[in-house]
Amino acid sequence: MPEHDLAALWEAHCRHEFETRDVDATMATMVERPYVNHIPTMTGGVGHDELKRFYRYHFIGANPPDTELRPISRTVGKDQLVDEMIFSFTHTAEVDWMLPGIPPTGRRVEVPLVAIVRFQGDRLVHEHIYWDQASVLVQVGLLDPRGLPVAGAETAAKVADSCLPSNTLMPNWAGSAGKPI
Repeated sequence: MPEHDLAALWEAHCRHEFETRDVDATMATMVERPYVNHIPTMTGGVGHDELKRFYRYHFIGANPPDTELRPISRTVGKDQLVDEMIFSFTHTAEVDWMLPGIPPTGRRVEVPLVAIVRFQGDRLVHEHIYWDQASVLVQVGLLDPRGLPVAGAETAAKVADSCLPSNTLMPNWAGSAGKPI
């Protein structure tokens, strides 16, 4: 069993980011030299001052008001937590960290997102955040999925409902029907 309740620590951190939108409270959940990396866009920060600047001007106060995190699964280890979730919002404001430089499109975005969070004692050390950027670009109208092996909000729907069909992007899938397995 972990020495600290990592799930409760992470949930408090997320509450400060997305509900109370309190930069100082968010930073108080982290070590002295934290690190956040949103992998697809390389946004975030290294060290207290850079990360606080990122949170204050480009993340916490900048997320659209209907931003929502819907949990799918969680794995908790001794000093690390992995959360799989659906991240959703309406693109009514520039979302610097996910869509840097892209003006609001007014479109709805729902994307599977994975957070890998390391702890030291009762503080967060780092967050590595992963999502499928192509899915986001399809949903805001910047990437035409025709002829490409990419999908939009269907990726989030499939994560939330494993009964939805697989292999819909594979044109050769039908050709294997009825073959010996």
